[in-house]
Formats: sequence, structure tokens, C-alpha cells
Amino acid sequence: MSEQIKIVMAQINPVVGDINGNVQLIIDSAHQAKQQEGADIVVFPEMTITGYPPEDLLFREELYVQVDQALSLICNTVKDVAVVIGYPMMDDLGERFNMAAWIEGGQIQASYIKQNLPNYSVFDEKRYFESGDQPCVVNFKGVSFGLLVCEDIWKISPASQAVAAGAQALLILNSSPFFAEKHQDRIDVVKRRISEVSVPVIYVNQIGGQDELVFDGGSFATCSEGEVQVQAPEFKECLMPVTLLKQGNSVAIMPGEQAELYEDEARVYQALVMGVKDYIQKNGFNGALLGLSGGIDSALTLAIAVDALGADKVEAVMMPFRYTADISIEDAKLEADILGVHYHSIPIETMYAAFESALVPRFEGYEHDLTEENLQARIRGTLLMAISNKVGKLVLATSNKSEVAVGYSTLYGDMVGGFSPLKDVPKTLVYRLAKYRNSLSVVIPERVIIRPPSAELRPDQKDQDTLPDYDVLDVVIENYVKCDKSPKKIAEEFGFDQQQVESVVKMIDRSEYKRRQAAPGIKITKRAFGRDRRYPITNKYRE
Repeated sequence: MSEQIKIVMAQINPVVGDINGNVQLIIDSAHQAKQQEGADIVVFPEMTITGYPPEDLLFREELYVQVDQALSLICNTVKDVAVVIGYPMMDDLGERFNMAAWIEGGQIQASYIKQNLPNYSVFDEKRYFESGDQPCVVNFKGVSFGLLVCEDIWKISPASQAVAAGAQALLILNSSPFFAEKHQDRIDVVKRRISEVSVPVIYVNQIGGQDELVFDGGSFATCSEGEVQVQAPEFKECLMPVTLLKQGNSVAIMPGEQAELYEDEARVYQALVMGVKDYIQKNGFNGALLGLSGGIDSALTLAIAVDALGADKVEAVMMPFRYTADISIEDAKLEADILGVHYHSIPIETMYAAFESALVPRFEGYEHDLTEENLQARIRGTLLMAISNKVGKLVLATSNKSEVAVGYSTLYGDMVGGFSPLKDVPKTLVYRLAKYRNSLSVVIPERVIIRPPSAELRPDQKDQDTLPDYDVLDVVIENYVKCDKSPKKIAEEFGFDQQQVESVVKMIDRSEYKRRQAAPGIKITKRAFGRDRRYPITNKYRE
């Protein structure tokens, strides 16, 4: 005799700290899953009630009072379908745990404590939580389900414990943040676990942007041989049904919907769009504002902002000076017109003259140098922040990872802003993303993509007057920042001039103080600046 159990993967977008809003989203999603999909079980992501990561909110005792109230409300409201949900718990001794609960019939029937607490990259769960050491297996309609939380599936012990305790299928609650190769990493890890325990896996991941992090969704369900039977979309909220078939003592995941996944530049672009959209909307800004220079970085940032928010929520400001090329002004205006954003031009010549005049007595005896270049950038930053204060739109910084790495940007100038979409996007990837966006519809003038990049802070200035070619620079940055390779090893491995590599590394090391003051930006690589890479500012170490 066979029986079907309908499991719905609730790929939702909670807001960190919005416990009331998150609980309402959970309740609404559970009811919708029952009504539209005939759900028997609805599985939510890790820490759904508080959103993830709540960071030091977890130190606030009142948080757990609200979480307990939220759990009671869910129990009292959702009684016609079983729900599996993530939340933090504090016990009577003051110890905190990352939990999963099985709620059925108006009660918490079973609970599980996360065993493997990640403490690397952007994760520092050992700062907050104690580890569990016991499996949790729940019998539902004759099938035994094991509960795991995120990092637990990356190690063999929790899965093998659950199966040894009788689990015939594993339900995994996840808040697994995005980087470009992450989805395939998850698939590979689940396949490895299945090869060891031979049971189906339902892997539910969070969706949405949270500060520097983007959660890409991509929830999936595999059969006991490791093949993906159901695939939820990336970067989209959804309730994805999974049918589990019970025949005697065996269970199987039936083939279901297979959402088409993004690849390469398309996947990164979607992450940037989601990160910008959620950061601005969740923080209550009216829209986005940026300085549009006629260069490729600001052009790509503008396209991302429009795709995230809509043209009516985006404003672009051109701030020309004597060194601004006519083609920069033309191209900036053209892109603004194509995208239909609010566009303004504010020349800075008179403002610069006023600053320069005021500084004459103090600068007497000094030659013109980088100071005057930076002054132009800082005037522009001041104008953008003034507009932001007046109209309530968030300033988007436009620096890319290559510039952020080596300090090729002006503190309180072009680094100004509340959010930095391209902060983890190397310059070479900026070009590829611009071409990808134009493949959908041409919004970035071709001349912006093909002309040599320039800050236009002095006559005939080019980026490569100061920096190596970006094809070289980005390889050095990736290998030094991401892989921790020495300058000597990088030079030998790629055939680069060692002196040039050492010069780049010196710029990276000297620019840490700038990066600490930079706006947060979206993580899209395996190792981004910020929480991923914690280097001291005062630092004399050299290799």
C-alpha cells in the first residue's frame, strides 16, 4: 500500500528583528501552502522567526520573550498542517541554542538543537550558541523525518545520527548565504551525505538581502541516490511542493518542478539586484541616488538600482568639472534617458574655486598634487549626501572591489554612500556584468564599456597610469585576498613581475583603514572584504 505526503518548501524572505512581521509571514505561508498545495508539512528556513543572522540581538533577553510569544501564536493559529521552523532559544541557565521545532496539532511535538556551529567567513555562531549533540526524529504518517539545521549537513555526524535513530528522510532548515559558486557547493555536499546515509533530503533555504549578505533560495529535494527531483527558483520567494511517496518501509521523492537556474554573470547580477532592493526597502529609504560619471562603474550601478527599485525610485546626478570629458556627459545623460531615471547636472567649478580660494593661505608653498584631485571627489560626495538628506534617498557608492582593494578611491569622496553594490565585484567582472545587462536590453552605452577607464580628476588621466591592467590586478587581488598566497608565489604561479605584485600587495595592506570606513556592500565572492577578511589596520606584517 502506498501513501503520499505533500511537503512544501517555504522559501520566504524574513526581516531580521521583525518578529511580528516574520510570524505573520509564517502563518500566511502555512495557510497558503495548505490551501493551494494541499500541504501536510511546511518546512521553513533556519531562524525564521528572528531572521538570519540576528547577530548581537541574540544577547538581548527580551528577544527570547518575543520568540516564545511567537511560537505560541504559531501553535495556536496553525493547526491544520505540520510546520518545521527555526528560531533561537535561551534556557534557564542563560545558554542559547539555534533550534528547529516540529509543530503539529497546536503543539511543539519535537525540537532539535543545531550541532555544527559555523565559525568562519561571515559566520560566528560560537559567539552566540551552544552546540547540540542529539538527533531529532519525528514520525509523521508512518514516515520518520530527521531534522537538521544548515551546517549540520556539511558534516557526516548529524546526518548519520539521525539515520541511526530511524530517519527515513532528512529535513534541513538553512540560511545559507550566496556567493557565485554556492548553489553547486550545496548540491555537492548533499550528494556526499546521501552517499553515506542513503536517504532523501529536503533542503530549504532562505531568500532575500540582509546587509552585506544575500540569500539566494534555490531550495531543492533529492532522492536517496542524490539526484535533484525538485528545484525551487533562485532569488524568488515561493512555496515549492515536494511529494514524498511511502511504499511499505521505503520512501521516495517523486519528480516535481525543476526551476531553471541562473548561470555565471546572470546569477551574480540577480544577487546584486536583490541585495540593493532589500537593503533600501527594509531600511525604509525612499529610493536610491548616485553620482553618474559617464564611467562603467556608475553606469552598472544605475542599471542595478533601476532593476531593483524601478526608475521612478532612482536619481542620477552628473557633477562635471573642467576635466570631465564631453563624451562622459553625453553618455551619462544618454543612460539616464534610456533608463528613465530622474537626472540632474550640477557643475562643481564654482564650488571647487571657493574651496581652493579658502585653502590658499594654508597651502602656500605646496605644489598641486593628489589633494586637489581628492577635493573634487569630496565636493561631489558632499552634494550627494545633501540631496540624500533632503529627499530621503540612499546614496549608492559606485567603487568596485579592485578599487576598494588597492585604495584607488577617495575617502569621503567617491567612497561616500550608505551602500556599495559593487564592493565585492572585481573590475573585470564589472565589464562582464555590463555586457550581460546589455544582452537583456541595451541600457549602458557601448562607448562606456569600450573606452579606457578614468577617474577624470586631471587631464588625460587613465586608471592604468597608477594601476596594472585589471586583468593582472584582479588575479593578484583574488590570490592575495581570497587564497592568502604570498607575493612571491603569485608572481611565480602566473608569470607576473614580482615587484609589480609586491606593489599591489602593499597598496592592499595600506588601504585597510579606508575599507573600515567604506559603506557595506553585497558579498558575491567566497571571500569579501569586511567580516570575511578581518585584518588589523595597524599592521607591519609583510611577506
